[in-house]
Amino acid sequence: MKHFTKAALVAALGLSLAFSSASFADNNTSDKAKNKPTAIKPAAKPAALKLASNDASNKKTAKTPMSAAVNPAERTKIEGIVHDYLIQNPEIIVEALQIMQRKQYEQAEQTIKKTQKTASKFANALFMQTSDPVAGDPKGTISVVEFFDYQCPHCVDMAPTMEAIMKTNPSIRVIYKEFPIRGPISNLAARAALAANKQGKYYELHHAMLTTKQPLTEEAIYEFAAKAGINVDQLKKDMKSKEIEDQLKENMKLAQDLKLFGTPAFFIGKSDGKGHIEYVPGQMNQEQLQNAINQAKA
Repeated sequence: MKHFTKAALVAALGLSLAFSSASFADNNTSDKAKNKPTAIKPAAKPAALKLASNDASNKKTAKTPMSAAVNPAERTKIEGIVHDYLIQNPEIIVEALQIMQRKQYEQAEQTIKKTQKTASKFANALFMQTSDPVAGDPKGTISVVEFFDYQCPHCVDMAPTMEAIMKTNPSIRVIYKEFPIRGPISNLAARAALAANKQGKYYELHHAMLTTKQPLTEEAIYEFAAKAGINVDQLKKDMKSKEIEDQLKENMKLAQDLKLFGTPAFFIGKSDGKGHIEYVPGQMNQEQLQNAINQAKA
């Protein structure tokens, strides 16, 4: 069983807290230590989030007998005592945060292990969907599946790595799972890319949007499309199609089923879905990705 380092777990679940209000609709060992996925709302709330939710809901309910028995003057006095104690003993706060963080590590580790264990059950959805955009060798026997968002900084950083991997491994098939979790522009970009796929220009637009040095806007997306030789009028029509809407929903559902923390997320294995499927949550360098590919070939 693999051991996940503290840095990897911070990246996987710690960042998910920052995006806990986002929804899917709106939008090995040391090798995993540098993973930093852009996080999304986890399928199950961590304990800290449950506590926050419970606190919020309690405000809407009647006071408990204990709280009702404390008059305003006594409450003020108690709050003052707690305040003074924490000011005089700030290490208590640090200790509490460390305990919470350890719990988050444990939850992240268990979720990562569960996804790794169950990945093979989703081999068909991961590797064999004919509507998924593909780069590299369409008939390659080893596939790298990437869940990504065009506004995810770590996905942007992965773009040159993915390009280099395809050059050094010409027989590799790369499958792109559009996973727009960072708002309307991400969703628009995903729709545009899938629409470009209908014109046989997916990778051209995909690469342009991921590697641009300017902020991604609706105007910029259409400019990139035009420069790539894409019929923009047809692109806009296709972006609104039910087919693309359904494909994005299927990707979101698959991500939920796999309990992904965020982007990027990778699944590497044999293209026929047989055998071991390696799950890597987060950014990798070229050597780490190459090692995962080599393991899949073995």
